[in-house]
Amino acid sequence: MKIFQKELRLKPFNRGFHLITNIILESIPEIGSITVGQLQVFIKHTSASLTINENADPTVRLDFENHINNMVPENQPYYTHNYEGPDDMPAHIKASLMGTSVEIPISNGKLNIGIWQGIYLCEHRNSASGRNLVVTLIGN
Repeated sequence: MKIFQKELRLKPFNRGFHLITNIILESIPEIGSITVGQLQVFIKHTSASLTINENADPTVRLDFENHINNMVPENQPYYTHNYEGPDDMPAHIKASLMGTSVEIPISNGKLNIGIWQGIYLCEHRNSASGRNLVVTLIGN
Protein backbone atom coordinates (compact mmCIF):
# COMPACT_ATOMS: atom_id res chain seq x y z
CA MET A 1 0.00 0.00 0.00
CA LYS A 2 1.31 3.44 -0.97
CA ILE A 3 0.21 6.65 0.71
CA PHE A 4 1.17 10.12 -0.47
CA GLN A 5 -0.08 13.35 1.05
CA LYS A 6 0.70 16.98 0.44
CA GLU A 7 -0.77 20.37 1.12
CA LEU A 8 -1.41 22.62 -1.84
CA ARG A 9 -2.00 26.38 -1.71
CA LEU A 10 -4.26 27.63 -4.49
CA LYS A 11 -3.92 31.13 -5.86
CA PRO A 12 -6.83 33.45 -5.07
CA PHE A 13 -9.85 32.85 -7.28
CA ASN A 14 -12.77 35.19 -7.85
CA ARG A 15 -16.09 34.25 -6.33
CA GLY A 16 -17.62 31.42 -8.36
CA PHE A 17 -17.02 27.86 -9.45
CA HIS A 18 -13.59 27.04 -10.91
CA LEU A 19 -12.11 23.89 -12.46
CA ILE A 20 -9.01 22.85 -10.53
CA THR A 21 -8.54 19.27 -11.76
CA ASN A 22 -5.33 20.04 -13.65
CA ILE A 23 -3.88 22.06 -10.77
CA ILE A 24 -4.38 19.08 -8.48
CA LEU A 25 -2.99 16.57 -10.97
CA GLU A 26 0.12 18.70 -11.56
CA SER A 27 0.76 18.68 -7.81
CA ILE A 28 0.69 14.87 -7.49
CA PRO A 29 2.92 13.18 -10.07
CA GLU A 30 2.89 10.16 -7.73
CA ILE A 31 -0.57 9.30 -9.08
CA GLY A 32 1.17 7.52 -11.97
CA SER A 33 2.48 4.88 -9.56
CA ILE A 34 -1.01 3.92 -8.30
CA THR A 35 -2.68 1.04 -10.15
CA VAL A 36 -5.78 0.89 -7.95
CA GLY A 37 -6.55 3.47 -5.32
CA GLN A 38 -8.30 6.62 -4.17
CA LEU A 39 -7.63 10.34 -4.33
CA GLN A 40 -9.09 12.49 -1.60
CA VAL A 41 -9.03 16.28 -1.84
CA PHE A 42 -9.99 18.21 1.31
CA ILE A 43 -10.33 21.99 1.60
CA LYS A 44 -9.20 23.53 4.90
CA HIS A 45 -11.69 26.38 4.92
CA THR A 46 -15.25 27.09 6.06
CA SER A 47 -16.27 29.51 3.33
CA ALA A 48 -15.25 27.57 0.21
CA SER A 49 -16.05 24.05 -0.92
CA LEU A 50 -15.32 21.31 -3.45
CA THR A 51 -17.52 19.34 -5.81
CA ILE A 52 -17.33 17.34 -9.04
CA ASN A 53 -19.34 18.29 -12.10
CA GLU A 54 -19.29 19.34 -15.78
CA ASN A 55 -15.82 20.20 -17.07
CA ALA A 56 -16.60 21.23 -20.67
CA ASP A 57 -19.23 23.98 -20.75
CA PRO A 58 -18.33 27.00 -18.58
CA THR A 59 -21.97 28.10 -18.44
CA VAL A 60 -22.60 25.22 -16.02
CA ARG A 61 -20.29 26.87 -13.51
CA LEU A 62 -22.04 30.21 -14.00
CA ASP A 63 -25.43 28.54 -13.47
CA PHE A 64 -24.13 26.91 -10.26
CA GLU A 65 -23.07 30.32 -8.95
CA ASN A 66 -26.38 31.96 -9.87
CA HIS A 67 -28.44 29.15 -8.39
CA ILE A 68 -26.60 28.86 -5.09
CA ASN A 69 -26.78 32.66 -4.66
CA ASN A 70 -30.57 32.42 -5.04
CA MET A 71 -30.70 29.51 -2.58
CA VAL A 72 -28.52 31.29 -0.01
CA PRO A 73 -28.86 35.07 -0.46
CA GLU A 74 -26.81 37.74 1.25
CA ASN A 75 -28.10 40.43 3.64
CA GLN A 76 -30.73 38.34 5.37
CA PRO A 77 -32.03 39.98 8.54
CA TYR A 78 -31.71 36.74 10.52
CA TYR A 79 -27.92 36.44 9.97
CA THR A 80 -26.07 37.39 13.13
CA HIS A 81 -22.61 36.26 11.96
CA ASN A 82 -21.69 39.13 9.67
CA TYR A 83 -18.36 40.37 11.04
CA GLU A 84 -16.56 39.95 7.72
CA GLY A 85 -19.24 41.38 5.47
CA PRO A 86 -22.52 40.39 3.82
CA ASP A 87 -20.96 37.43 1.96
CA ASP A 88 -19.57 35.85 5.16
CA MET A 89 -22.46 33.86 6.62
CA PRO A 90 -23.86 32.85 3.21
CA ALA A 91 -20.37 31.54 2.33
CA HIS A 92 -20.38 29.29 5.41
CA ILE A 93 -23.83 27.92 4.55
CA LYS A 94 -22.87 27.32 0.91
CA ALA A 95 -19.69 25.52 1.96
CA SER A 96 -21.68 23.21 4.23
CA LEU A 97 -24.19 22.48 1.48
CA MET A 98 -21.51 21.73 -1.13
CA GLY A 99 -19.01 19.88 1.09
CA THR A 100 -15.35 20.02 2.07
CA SER A 101 -13.96 17.00 0.21
CA VAL A 102 -14.18 14.82 -2.85
CA GLU A 103 -12.98 11.25 -3.36
CA ILE A 104 -12.16 9.85 -6.76
CA PRO A 105 -11.07 6.34 -7.74
CA ILE A 106 -7.67 5.91 -9.35
CA SER A 107 -7.23 3.24 -12.03
CA ASN A 108 -3.95 2.59 -13.83
CA GLY A 109 -2.35 5.84 -12.70
CA LYS A 110 -5.22 8.11 -13.69
CA LEU A 111 -8.37 9.56 -12.15
CA ASN A 112 -11.25 7.27 -13.03
CA ILE A 113 -13.84 9.98 -13.64
CA GLY A 114 -16.27 10.55 -16.47
CA ILE A 115 -15.07 12.31 -19.61
CA TRP A 116 -17.15 15.39 -18.74
CA GLN A 117 -16.30 15.51 -15.03
CA GLY A 118 -13.89 17.81 -13.25
CA ILE A 119 -13.07 18.96 -9.73
CA TYR A 120 -14.44 22.41 -8.84
CA LEU A 121 -13.24 24.87 -6.28
CA CYS A 122 -16.42 26.61 -5.15
CA GLU A 123 -15.28 30.02 -3.95
CA HIS A 124 -18.08 31.60 -1.93
CA ARG A 125 -16.31 34.78 -0.76
CA ASN A 126 -15.91 38.02 -2.68
CA SER A 127 -12.27 38.48 -1.65
CA ALA A 128 -10.55 35.26 -0.62
CA SER A 129 -6.77 35.26 -0.33
CA GLY A 130 -6.20 31.74 -1.62
CA ARG A 131 -7.20 28.33 -0.36
CA ASN A 132 -5.37 25.36 1.17
CA LEU A 133 -6.07 21.82 0.05
CA VAL A 134 -4.87 18.52 1.49
CA VAL A 135 -4.41 16.01 -1.30
CA THR A 136 -4.09 12.34 -0.30
CA LEU A 137 -3.37 9.36 -2.57
CA ILE A 138 -3.87 5.84 -1.25
CA GLY A 139 -3.42 2.68 -3.30
CA ASN A 140 -1.28 -0.02 -4.80
